Amino acid sequence: MATVIPFKGIRPVKDKVHLVASRSVDGYNSADLHEKLASNPYTFLHIINPDFSDGIKTKPNSPERLQKVKAKYLKFLNEKIFVRDDSPSYYVYQQIKDDQTYTGIIGCSSIDDYFNGVIKIHEQTLTEREEKLKEYLEVCDFNAEPVLFSYPDNKTINEVIAEIILSEPIYNFTTTDKVTHKLWVVSDSEKTEIIAKQFSQIKSIYIADGHHRSASSALLGKSRREKNKNHTGKEPYNFYLGVFFPESQLKIYDFNRIVKDLNGLSENDFLKKISEDFIIEEKGETYKPDKLHNFSMYLGKKWYSLTAKKETYNDNDPLESLDAELLTKKILSPVLNIRDLKTDKRISFVSGIKGMEELKRKVDSGEYKVAFGLYPVSMQQLKNIADTNNIMPPKSTWIEPKMRSGLVIYSLSE
Repeated sequence: MATVIPFKGIRPVKDKVHLVASRSVDGYNSADLHEKLASNPYTFLHIINPDFSDGIKTKPNSPERLQKVKAKYLKFLNEKIFVRDDSPSYYVYQQIKDDQTYTGIIGCSSIDDYFNGVIKIHEQTLTEREEKLKEYLEVCDFNAEPVLFSYPDNKTINEVIAEIILSEPIYNFTTTDKVTHKLWVVSDSEKTEIIAKQFSQIKSIYIADGHHRSASSALLGKSRREKNKNHTGKEPYNFYLGVFFPESQLKIYDFNRIVKDLNGLSENDFLKKISEDFIIEEKGETYKPDKLHNFSMYLGKKWYSLTAKKETYNDNDPLESLDAELLTKKILSPVLNIRDLKTDKRISFVSGIKGMEELKRKVDSGEYKVAFGLYPVSMQQLKNIADTNNIMPPKSTWIEPKMRSGLVIYSLSE
């Protein structure tokens, strides 16, 4: 059963939260990142990019860089840009984006749940990246970007949240991307006990986004356990930061593919080859897949619908029922000779949140030759993969909401 505990959060002071909280650093191009750092002394990005302030360059992931990250974080604490809550708390987080409202709970998950399979995964992690993130955590000693978890809808938790959000949030701000963020601190012992008890009755929780963060936190905790002769299981390193949304609150978008060439084939020869496994229909306008095993394709300034023939997939197999797997096995690997989606430079990925027009734009630019739009993975498909210990192909899902870094921080040592 799941362990999700309250904790003493470290978070921005109220009048600066809109300045501190930032998108993940990977969400900025170099020009935008420079502009943010230059114009806003309070952004959390200064902690992640400490070289900007002093102009002294250090190598990414080097011991020198990590020490500077930790020093910048402590500077924010000392300057009281961050405050520390006195009581163990949960945090109700609400995001409003494009008329969609997401409401979840920020708490800490247990590394034991990760090791014993209560926390379910659907993505393969890279050992090198796990180790780099572990080194980051070892030196910097905090979680600032929570892992995104989902759990089965729970009536009691929903009722507690519904009562909490009737009160005034501690934070209520809108960012320049027109997304509204609200936060409530839940320190009342009666409510925290109810929430903890309800999670303890949930058999499984699922990682929606943050597999490497989970794996690295588990590795860190394991390492610190082995070094601590007086280990009790209550130490902060036994837990890591998560934001937990009921399944009905998450929205899964498609993750689409764009390919640079047709592997030496003409457009006509390519269409002939894929017609062996797909029913091809030319469309007169932008086409978006409307059901499972139906794909959109943009090629030669034309949109096509590709419908997989029944013998090409097996809906009784959790992995083979995925359209990302079907596309790889029937087109990307055998026809386009793309064997490894993680390393092949001929293929790139576009999140469905950008729409089909982004696929068209990429191909019309001349940089890519063909684009494929996929039907979104369902929550049930994701759970089926995780429950059967299968792994999804890379870039199979884009899941909303995305939370801001630095909104609530968990200390791994205090």
